[in-house]
Amino acid sequence: MTASRDAEPASGTARAAQVRRLFSEIAPRYDLLNHVLSLNIDRRWRRRAVSELGWERDPAGSYLDVCAGTFDLALEVTAQPGFPGRVVAADFAFPMLARGMPKIEAAPVQAVCGDAQQLPFASNSFAGATVGFGVRNLSEPLAGFREVHRVLQPGARFVVLEFTVPPGRLMRWAYLLYFNHILPRVGRLVSGHPWAYTYLPKSVEGFPGPDALAGMLRRAGFASARWFLLTGGIAAIHVATKAARD
Repeated sequence: MTASRDAEPASGTARAAQVRRLFSEIAPRYDLLNHVLSLNIDRRWRRRAVSELGWERDPAGSYLDVCAGTFDLALEVTAQPGFPGRVVAADFAFPMLARGMPKIEAAPVQAVCGDAQQLPFASNSFAGATVGFGVRNLSEPLAGFREVHRVLQPGARFVVLEFTVPPGRLMRWAYLLYFNHILPRVGRLVSGHPWAYTYLPKSVEGFPGPDALAGMLRRAGFASARWFLLTGGIAAIHVATKAARD
């Protein structure tokens, strides 16, 4: 396959293989690139996402972070003042987990190599769940949402942080200019990977918008799903809640 062809988001099982390969190959530079290419805005987004989790409802509970990567979002949960619980962080790209392991040595985070679309956990296991910038990489997002719904306890929240295309004309122009022209070049230069940061904007442009994603969460079984935009609409947070009696 050529680099340009690899950059086109695949579908079905090919998408899973593509994503596992991509994140396994960029794992050594993943954290650096995340923070540099987002101008560190991603840190603020994660804090905002965790503030919606509602962990205070069950402080000592177990929480799930899917598509966990190198544990940035999981660690944001455990860093909350007074948080006595634990986070199970799952990702199917083992090199990403391995890269992040030194970061969780002193944290109540358990790493699990597992697929978000076939979670290796019992139903009603978790008091809440998060995912940061991962759902657009799932081959079947609806299947992933249904799995998260299954493993959540009644009344628990699922917080989704994801890129989206800004609704405003000027912001959308600037965003697409950066995503389609600047990010791929800088990402390729720093990571040394020929197509990873071309795949990223393509995966965002082809992903459902916030309204459609909220509808997908409801179809997955969540009783409610609300959302709001961040930083002019370049990212969105969805907060889905499982029915109190499900």
